[in-house]
Amino acid sequence: MKRVLSFLMMLMALLVCNANAAPVLQGRVVGVSDGDSLTLLDAEKRQYKIRLQGIDAPEIKQAYGQKSKESLSKMVHGKTIQVHAYKKDRFGRTVGQVMLGDIDICLEQVRRGLAWHFKDYQDEQSAEDRERYDRAEKQAREQGLGLWQDAAPVAPWVFRQKK
Repeated sequence: MKRVLSFLMMLMALLVCNANAAPVLQGRVVGVSDGDSLTLLDAEKRQYKIRLQGIDAPEIKQAYGQKSKESLSKMVHGKTIQVHAYKKDRFGRTVGQVMLGDIDICLEQVRRGLAWHFKDYQDEQSAEDRERYDRAEKQAREQGLGLWQDAAPVAPWVFRQKK
């Protein structure tokens, strides 16, 4: 009886842990809208609009917007990725960390100077990811990569407010 009870307790603990785990979507990237949004097609032919977590890329009509989109497209278009889904945003997109193998695509956009670490939502990231993204943005700024070549780049959230 003790073994059965122990087994049931362990099973319940595993179920609770799995219920709290973020779902992982996997599929092929069939579209890239801009530097922080893409469309994923899963094995069942369902499409998901994905918003890259932790970053904000320049808008398409903004300086470096097209370069940011091209960067994301070159990295993932036509490739199979995993998305560690976090939540749905107000537009119904799945927000998640996008992985191509062991490469964090969100972080890579920041490293290349083609996206900001989105501080307004950094509390949704792990402490380790917050530190990595913050460090990557600082390095991109110091090296003058991508949008950091401009003397005063306009953040996308500021650009959107002006429209």
